[in-house]
Amino acid sequence: MQGLFFETDTGVRYILRGLVVLIGFWTAWRTGRAVADGWQGFGTVFVYTLLLAWVMQFLHYALFEGPFLSLFYYVFDFVLLLAFSTMSFRLRRTTQMVENYYWLHERTSPFSWKDKH
Repeated sequence: MQGLFFETDTGVRYILRGLVVLIGFWTAWRTGRAVADGWQGFGTVFVYTLLLAWVMQFLHYALFEGPFLSLFYYVFDFVLLLAFSTMSFRLRRTTQMVENYYWLHERTSPFSWKDKH
């Protein structure tokens, strides 16, 4: 237990970093799903992911003394979070279209649908 909560204990810091990253990915996933559930457009996913990337940048700065204003890391976080939120949005939107309008649409993949006629 010696050194568990000190800066020199890098093992705990790696676990905390992993948890922060998982929370960010989970939040991005839930963001995409929530936007789709509200029948809003993809632009809303984009804006929310921009904000979420900023929050993740702040968490890395506040918890791990990372750079606060780094365009490279902000874009990197944004691209990763946008991938998760887009996948979630498309999965949920496809399910909505196929289940709610089953007489008009059929699923072609987990991320897309087509007209039945």
